[in-house]
Amino acid sequence: MNYEKHTLNNGLRIILVPIKDMTTATTFTIVGTGSRYENEKENGLAHFLEHMFFKGTKKRPNAMKISKELDTLGAKYNAYTGQTQTAYFAKVSSEKILEAMDVMHDLYLNAILDEKEIKKESGTIVQEINMYEDMPSSDVHNQFEKLLYGEKHPLGRPILGPKENVLNFKRKNFVEYLERCYSAKNTVVVVAGNFPKTKVLEKIKKDFSAMSSGEKPVCELFVKTQKEPKLLIKEKKTDQTHFLLGVHTPGFLDENKYAISILTSILGGGMSSRLFSEVREKRGLAYNIRAMSDFHKDTGSFVIQAGVEHKNLEKTIEIILREIRDIVKNGVNEEEFNRVRSGFAGRISFGYETSDDIAQKFGAQEVTKDEIMLPKELLKKINEVTIEQVHEVAKQIFVNDSLNLAIIGPHKENKDSLKKILKI
Repeated sequence: MNYEKHTLNNGLRIILVPIKDMTTATTFTIVGTGSRYENEKENGLAHFLEHMFFKGTKKRPNAMKISKELDTLGAKYNAYTGQTQTAYFAKVSSEKILEAMDVMHDLYLNAILDEKEIKKESGTIVQEINMYEDMPSSDVHNQFEKLLYGEKHPLGRPILGPKENVLNFKRKNFVEYLERCYSAKNTVVVVAGNFPKTKVLEKIKKDFSAMSSGEKPVCELFVKTQKEPKLLIKEKKTDQTHFLLGVHTPGFLDENKYAISILTSILGGGMSSRLFSEVREKRGLAYNIRAMSDFHKDTGSFVIQAGVEHKNLEKTIEIILREIRDIVKNGVNEEEFNRVRSGFAGRISFGYETSDDIAQKFGAQEVTKDEIMLPKELLKKINEVTIEQVHEVAKQIFVNDSLNLAIIGPHKENKDSLKKILKI
């Protein structure tokens, strides 16, 4: 898989990934900002702005005009906001790519941000917040990050923000945020799939050359101050108890991230993983249990998530901690190490099957790391990890002063007993 990178005079980066045997193409515009770049009063603004981009431009004055045009193209289109990036994309049949680009570039560069639409959309976002709060399997992630990073740090605040912020944002707030964060230097435009390369490049240059150069915004660094295990219980009447158990890790600049990725898969990366076997297959305590790792530039996390019967919470936590202790003490065995490491070739390939997958992977890497690692290069890094490195990184990250447990369910009375078992 080959790609071209072009940089305009204003600093905008263009990534072209031509793949001739595809029948689709994806236009993907990503900016290096998100909830991590908000102060407390702005929390929720990045996500709200993403919504407002679809509410109208001078050329396409309302949401219906935009959606009808994209639907007529047969496009799969959407946007997302994360902690450090926000993206807008449309996937179409190859012959429609220039038309899709015209719409998506217009949204990105020329949003009207009408005050009446802001007021109306605030109600929609409040309902979105309510929806996720009614989904404990989703809300528990917000609770865990609040515990892990603290409510005063941007990483500890919810991407959607609190309802009171959402209901009080004014047009000037969006304009100020746009000027600070949506600059050419902070933007990457990716086109992947089967497309006319010369015409696509000319289109991007024509549309984005006048964009203000600006500077990349600066975010608040995270400094870990935790000194003992921490517990958060959100008391709620639920059919299941949902929890996240996890620890701090280094960020993506640390070479240990590859060993952490292997460790993640060994513990909870599939149906042959340790925790799936011990928690689900042997004991039937959970329908699903999984481990995940997440990396920022300066910090990261390793987490285990499950939903269980209320009465089985402590038993499940004890089983997870037992498996963690075993790896810290004895390391991983050769069979599971080789099986998991071998499986990465397939999993990496799956992430690059479609034009939208490819565009997202390339854009996210470029906007956060200023470089792109091709699948074969990533697999090489994974294959260079040794079993000893996995053991060593387990001993480094699985320590009591990094341990955090966030719970949603009726467990206020169990706080003391949960605290007692929360140790490695």
